[in-house]
Amino acid sequence: MTRDPIELEIFKNLYHSIAEEMGAALRRTAFSPNIKERRDYSCALFDGGGQVVAMGDHMPVHLGSMPMSVRAAIAGRGLAPGDMVMLNDPFAGGTHLPDITLVAPVYVKQRARAWRPGRSGRNLGSRAYFAETPDFYVASRAHHADVGGTYPGSMGLCREICQEGFRIPPVKIMRGGKIDGDILALLLSNVRTPREREGDLGAQIAACHTGALRLQEVCARYGVVRAKRAASDLLAYSEEMMRAFLAQVPAGTYRAEDFLDGDGVSDTRVRITVAVTLHPRRGVASTRAAVPAPHRVTVDFTGSDPQVEGSINAVEAITYSACFYVFRCLLQEDVPATAGLMRPIRVLAPEGSVVNARPPAAVAGGNVETSQRIVDVLLRALAQAMPKRIPAAASGTMNNLTIGGIDPRTHEPFAYYETIAGGMGARPTKDGVSGVHTHMTNSLNTPAEALEYAYPLRVRRYSIRAGSGGAGKHHGGEGLVREIEVLTDAEVTLLSDRRSRGPWGLHGGADGAAGKGAIIRENGSTQGLPGKFNVRLRKGERIRIESPGGGGWGRV
Repeated sequence: MTRDPIELEIFKNLYHSIAEEMGAALRRTAFSPNIKERRDYSCALFDGGGQVVAMGDHMPVHLGSMPMSVRAAIAGRGLAPGDMVMLNDPFAGGTHLPDITLVAPVYVKQRARAWRPGRSGRNLGSRAYFAETPDFYVASRAHHADVGGTYPGSMGLCREICQEGFRIPPVKIMRGGKIDGDILALLLSNVRTPREREGDLGAQIAACHTGALRLQEVCARYGVVRAKRAASDLLAYSEEMMRAFLAQVPAGTYRAEDFLDGDGVSDTRVRITVAVTLHPRRGVASTRAAVPAPHRVTVDFTGSDPQVEGSINAVEAITYSACFYVFRCLLQEDVPATAGLMRPIRVLAPEGSVVNARPPAAVAGGNVETSQRIVDVLLRALAQAMPKRIPAAASGTMNNLTIGGIDPRTHEPFAYYETIAGGMGARPTKDGVSGVHTHMTNSLNTPAEALEYAYPLRVRRYSIRAGSGGAGKHHGGEGLVREIEVLTDAEVTLLSDRRSRGPWGLHGGADGAAGKGAIIRENGSTQGLPGKFNVRLRKGERIRIESPGGGGWGRV
């Protein structure tokens, strides 16, 4: 059937608005500042086959990887109305342990006419029924500030995943609309802040309920058959738009490499390399072998380093998510972000490498640091094919800071988590933005007032890091300086990168300044620290983070 473009636009916005409303419900009802203030969460809608149909404008690192979580949740689970699956296992569709995902099926009541047998054939009315399989799925993912493990915040320098926190395979947290108390008790008994975790999980459940209710309302208004057909049309439309764009990019293989400073266990650089091959269109004369249908692009990470001892290993879902993000950014903003975008793109990530780690690898930093470097290396490769479309490197790190201890006001454990923004890379036509979260993170800062209210911490300095952006025809954005004093003895962990070399400039632009970290003791002495560390601070001591600036673009 020929698609109606007006109807397609209506459903695109309907489904997107549902994902956005799910996010709003999650944010409003969450307990933790990490979700309420920083908005470290994501929500999405999926069709009955588990293909993403709409995403909220949330966290790219969550959204691109969420389909693998949904597939893992529905595989062999037999989800009935009122059921809900919980998981965080990075090796079963998750990303890292603090990111807990909830997946719920959506069954839409349908009505069938009933007829009296006999000559009259008189209509007796209708009866309601559910389909045998879900019509849609909804999912919410949120970063929980602590899920147990060796270090408060569950983002420490570990060597295997068992040290990082409580690992949850796909399990039913709700059955028939009721919470499974045993599953919930098992989780809450293994975290440092059970009340906050329970509150945030409740917010995620509310988000899924909101999404399911809105989908049922849409189906009641337009009919479930029409709504499902529109979802399928959106997938096909996204694929067509991606193929149309790729047809404009010169065929060829574009290679790039970049490095992480180290894995937190050793200072040996960790290499990530990629070959992006844009195959020629069929029917065009070429000496190249014919490309296997249906892929137009192959993204091959062969040659990247093997998985490492520290926690910067990325699982396959993260690598796929970074590829989804980069190619989505190349399209116009109004193209729907559905599973159809990746149909022309094949991602090859060698198993056992730092971009597709296997158990029992530690992976906490892979989600936040390695994902950023994968984006950097992809953009560096694509800059060869599209030199006037690609920006210089952004700060390239999320600067993951966790602080935990006992709050003297309540005598209860606390766990604070935050990512600290940096400079955006300069763009081909304008400067980069200063002090902003870029690429795989789309979160905000924790306002000083909210941070000091919730935790025994004091913000001593929060400012732009002047001079940190790379020079060029267009200047890279400046990084930030964030200095926090602990008001009680606390365990502090930092997972960051771009400390040995700053973000690269492009087309003659200068590199941005590398990041720095230090602790300031009570006597005023300063001790510089590497990008990945764990340290015990005493009451009154401070940690200062100086985030990298973005690279410059073009010669002055």
